[in-house]
Amino acid sequence: MADGFIQWYREGASAAVFAEQVQIFSEFGIELIHPNRNSALMIDVEGDDSPMSQEELGDLIGRRVATLTFSWWLTADIDVVDTYDAVPVDRETQTLWLDGLHPDQAQRVESAVMAAATRLPVPTRAVIVDRRGISDPDAWDSIALYDGTGVPLLPDTVLALEPIAERIRRAAPGLRKEDAGAGLSRLVPRHHPA
Repeated sequence: MADGFIQWYREGASAAVFAEQVQIFSEFGIELIHPNRNSALMIDVEGDDSPMSQEELGDLIGRRVATLTFSWWLTADIDVVDTYDAVPVDRETQTLWLDGLHPDQAQRVESAVMAAATRLPVPTRAVIVDRRGISDPDAWDSIALYDGTGVPLLPDTVLALEPIAERIRRAAPGLRKEDAGAGLSRLVPRHHPA
């Protein structure tokens, strides 16, 4: 079972971009609408599910007013919790928690995020894939959001826009860099399979 996260940093999005993300994720069998409850499920501060439409959730994301936590569904019983944060510099993060997923399920989520990162019109700054949870998602904020130079423990894969990718490589020279398209570079440990 995976026990980690995917931290996705990008420029500020809108309800329309969120709708495109929903469409891309659905291509990988990951749905925003719960198959049995026929609604998106936002998780409130008490941990309870609050049903709403995709449009309502997209509107809340577009308003950029608060941290939102909601679920993506692989099946009616298997979900991926997504914590969305609007960052004051007109950027945003999404943390998709991989806890409890089997490796093939975690890989499906990773593939969906990577596809969305390279296809959405809103620029991705970085995607951190840490399947084992060896780093803290927030530890990447400095380098991915604010042009810092500190790099936490290296995760499985990093997808980053230049010059973020180059700053990460300077701090962690054991990484191999590959072109991922859309102006993004994929960074993996040199011993990592391609």
